[in-house]
Amino acid sequence: MFDYKNMWSGLATDDINKAKVCIFGIPFDGGASFGKGAALAPQKTRLLTADEMPGSTEDKTILRDELIYDAGDARINLNWEDSFQAVEDKSLELMKSENFCLFIGGDHSVTIPLQRAFGNYQRKQNNRKIGVVHLDAHPDLCHNFHGHKWSHANTEARALEDVISPADLCFAGIRAFEEEELTILDNNPEITVYTANDIYQDGIVSVFEKIEAQFKSHDALYLTLDIDVLDPAFAPGTGTPVSGGLNSRELLTLIRCIIKKLPVRAMDIVEVSPPLDVNDITSWAAIRVIHEVLGQYST
Repeated sequence: MFDYKNMWSGLATDDINKAKVCIFGIPFDGGASFGKGAALAPQKTRLLTADEMPGSTEDKTILRDELIYDAGDARINLNWEDSFQAVEDKSLELMKSENFCLFIGGDHSVTIPLQRAFGNYQRKQNNRKIGVVHLDAHPDLCHNFHGHKWSHANTEARALEDVISPADLCFAGIRAFEEEELTILDNNPEITVYTANDIYQDGIVSVFEKIEAQFKSHDALYLTLDIDVLDPAFAPGTGTPVSGGLNSRELLTLIRCIIKKLPVRAMDIVEVSPPLDVNDITSWAAIRVIHEVLGQYST
């Protein structure tokens, strides 16, 4: 049994009312179609941060004590529907605290109940206008993938059913498509897509400015980060790596801009697979992102 409070180098509190950031792990990789192991990412993240959480972000913001409330891990069982309902219920409970919520997967299918909870909560808050920014090598827009509707390739297809409209969805870093996904994108031109090549050609700041323009009138955003948005050179420990992705500097710049300048209320980091990793490179990449996100709330 983990002592979750002591997994964050003194930054955690057991009082949710004192914290500014809630963390919740979803150790599930039953929705992965290729390389498994992402279910172990919440545990690995906590173990690495137990003694190695730095005192500041790279822009010199000091991470303060009692910043984090760690709600532990979702209870996963062999009933997929039951497990996803448990994730949705617990994440909704954490969102009601009005703290920033950071979820650690798990494969990308766990984002389905997380985004559903986000949509349900935000709509009850004076019907807030919400959007999703999806950083990934893949758009995850398949209606049904390998016989499943809740796999990691169905994430945003499910969101478009009952969480957001096409105009509220933005992809960045994409570089691999299923034929069905291309048809969906052609039929929904309101969805914005910035490929990894767009980012390479135009620059990360230019792409962020376009994202900012799209969401400047939104009230709340959900940010979902599949670690395979990074090139495999920077994130080898993931189930479906695709060459030609972002480098670490581009990702950190984009994350910092999005968190600082847009109304992101919740986010997840998914598809980190410790068993597939090399020297924990991928876990450390995810943790670096976590540091920068925490820095925005450590004031």
